[in-house]
Amino acid sequence: MALMDFIKKQFIDIIQWTETGDGTLAWRFPMAEMEIQNGASLTVRESQVAVFVNEGKVADVFGPGMYKLTTQTLPVLTYLKNWDKLFESPFKSDVYFFSTRQQVDQKWGTPQPITIRDKDFGAVRLRAFGNYSFRIGDAKAFHTEISGTRDTYTVADLDGQLRGLVLQNISNAIASSGVPFLDLAANQIQFAQALAAQLVPEFEKIGIKLENITVQNVSLPEELQKILDQKIGMGMVGNDMGKFMQYQTAQAIPKFAEGAAGGGGVAGDAMGLGAGVALGQVLAQNLAQGLSPNVAAAAAAQQQQPSVAVVSAADVMTTLEKLGELKTKGILTQEEFDAKKAELLKKLV
Repeated sequence: MALMDFIKKQFIDIIQWTETGDGTLAWRFPMAEMEIQNGASLTVRESQVAVFVNEGKVADVFGPGMYKLTTQTLPVLTYLKNWDKLFESPFKSDVYFFSTRQQVDQKWGTPQPITIRDKDFGAVRLRAFGNYSFRIGDAKAFHTEISGTRDTYTVADLDGQLRGLVLQNISNAIASSGVPFLDLAANQIQFAQALAAQLVPEFEKIGIKLENITVQNVSLPEELQKILDQKIGMGMVGNDMGKFMQYQTAQAIPKFAEGAAGGGGVAGDAMGLGAGVALGQVLAQNLAQGLSPNVAAAAAAQQQQPSVAVVSAADVMTTLEKLGELKTKGILTQEEFDAKKAELLKKLV
C-alpha cells in the first residue's frame, strides 16, 4: 500500500478545475502530500485563471489554455526554487483556480436612510437600492488581498465587503456629480454613472472589476417626502407666498368643513364655539384674493376706509399659527415669517 501511495504521489500529471455550480470565486487544487510531475498538463478553461503559489509567494499566473509544466512555462517558480534548465524532478506548489465569470444581479441598498448634502434642500436623508455585476479582474491581487489560502472562496463571502463599499461611496458620488437631488431622483442612470466612477478604483484595489451598476430607486423618508411635496406645490405657483397661502387655504376648507359637520376634532369645537366664524372669514378672504385680483384690489381699498373694522386678535393669531407651521416645515424662511408677523401685528394697532 505504501508503494502505491508513493507512485501516486509522483504522478500528478493533470491539473484542472471543472466548476460544479455558481458562486465560487476561488478554489485550491487538492494536493495533500502529492507532488506535481515535471511535464504535467495544466488545463485552464475560458473564464478561469490559475495561479501557482510557492511558500506563500505568488509565482506564475496562467490564463485560458493548455500548458506543459516545465522550467520554461514556470519561469517565476523556477527562479524561486533555484532550478536549473535541466530540472526534471516532481515538485510541490499550491495551485489556485479563479473564476473570471461575471457575477450578476448582486443586490445593494441602504438599510437606513443616509444623509447627503444638497444645494437645494441642504441636508437630505435618502434611501436607494439597485444591483450590480462584477468579475475577478486581477487574480493575484484578489488572492493576496481577499481569498488567501482558503480552500474555496465564494460570492457570498465577498458580498458584505462589496455592499459596504457601495454604501460608503454613495455620498461622494452625489457630491462629485453636482446634480441636485430632484434631478438625481429623476435621472437614475446619471446617478449610477456617478456611483460607478467612485467604485471602480475601490474595487480594483482588491482585484475586482466592476462591470455594471444600476440604481432602481431613490426615495426620501415619508416625513421629508411630505415637505418635498409642499415645496413642489410652491414651485407650481411660481414661489409666490401669497398664492401658496391661497392654495393651502383651498386645501384646508374641505377639512374644516368635514370637522364642523361631524362635530368632532379641533375644527368642530372651534365652529361650535363661534371662533370658526372668524377663521372662515380669513380663509374666504385668502381664497377670494387668489381667484379674483379685482376683488382683492377692492377689498384692499375698503380696508383703507375708516368704516371697516380692525382685524380681530383671533384672526391674527390663527394666521400666525399657520405661518409658524410653514416655517417649521422649512417652507418659509425666518425672514419671511418675521416680515409677515410684523405686518399682521400692525393691523391690531
